[in-house]
Amino acid sequence: MHVGLIIYGSLDTLSGGYLYDRVFVEHLRGAGDTVEVVSLPSRTYARHLLDNFNRSLRQHLANKPFDVLVQDELNHPSLFALNSYLRKHVTYPIVSVVHHLRSSEQRPSWQNAAYRLIERRYLRSVHGFIFNSATTKGVVQGLIGNTAPSVIAYPGGDRLNRTLDEAAITRRSHVEGPLHIVFLGNLIPRKGLHVLLDALAQLPLEKWRLIAIGSLTADSAYTTHIRRQIARMGITDHVTLPGALSGEDLTALLMQGQVLAMPSSYEGFGIAYLEGMAVGLPAIASTAGAAHEIITHGVDGFLIPPGDSNQLAVHLHALMDDPARLALMSRAARARFDRHPTWQQSAAAIRSFLLSLSSNHSYLRSILNKNATP
Repeated sequence: MHVGLIIYGSLDTLSGGYLYDRVFVEHLRGAGDTVEVVSLPSRTYARHLLDNFNRSLRQHLANKPFDVLVQDELNHPSLFALNSYLRKHVTYPIVSVVHHLRSSEQRPSWQNAAYRLIERRYLRSVHGFIFNSATTKGVVQGLIGNTAPSVIAYPGGDRLNRTLDEAAITRRSHVEGPLHIVFLGNLIPRKGLHVLLDALAQLPLEKWRLIAIGSLTADSAYTTHIRRQIARMGITDHVTLPGALSGEDLTALLMQGQVLAMPSSYEGFGIAYLEGMAVGLPAIASTAGAAHEIITHGVDGFLIPPGDSNQLAVHLHALMDDPARLALMSRAARARFDRHPTWQQSAAAIRSFLLSLSSNHSYLRSILNKNATP
């Protein structure tokens, strides 16, 4: 199978969405498929709209002998009109990988209304969907009605290849001293580090330590805001910002944590929660998006209304003062991880879907061509 994949920038970018794309590309290549990555420059939203009228890009894609063209939905401003052209000039199906919709994020309603118009047109321009959660599928269906053929392939949480057994998890929960909290996400407003800091401001300093793992350059203005917030609160000695980490460095810090808190305003899935659960970290997330598909409130984590630092503080305080409950929830978090599909299982489901869609699409096109022959 010859697969094209359209993304912005580099496939090696450290984020959940790019990790998802990278894993299924590696799986396809490992299965003997050819995957050609078409990288578009990452620019402003307005400048991305101009890609739709890029003649060389149109011709490049129209002349490719793909069996299927996969597009990361993040690229929708560059493709909503271009896809209409491609559908008239190519025989391969176009499939969108949807992590979450831009118009689902928190921002002024007039901005989301504009984004929604463009996303709706884009979503109607493809032949099939790869969704990262049932929630994401439901959001897309709510926007465009019944969707084209699709598969739900949940992200895995097993890329770090290290876990803790129940005995080790229990011992860690009963270690005396401050609660070790981990935030895992790039420093951008949507991930909600400022909300977490507001919650920690309500708790005794001696009761907690925070390590916030994630890119410090994804949004430089927000990172500056976070540093100022930390300085203003007088908690510099209690918060560590190591930047983006991967591999053993990331695993080591997760294993030293006791709870993972990332109160995002919206997550299409939330790989970070699952990766924390792999080492027995109860996860605290918001009710917006798909976190509820991973976290059962009060069992293996907590769900709070978006932006509700008061409720976040209540749940953190409860875990600080009750090591037995922390141990119980930590073991439940690990058990939840064990029930979840692996990356390879999800990637295999994606490949099966692409093969099926490509074969059926080719068959339907051949029938149409025969019927059109005089």
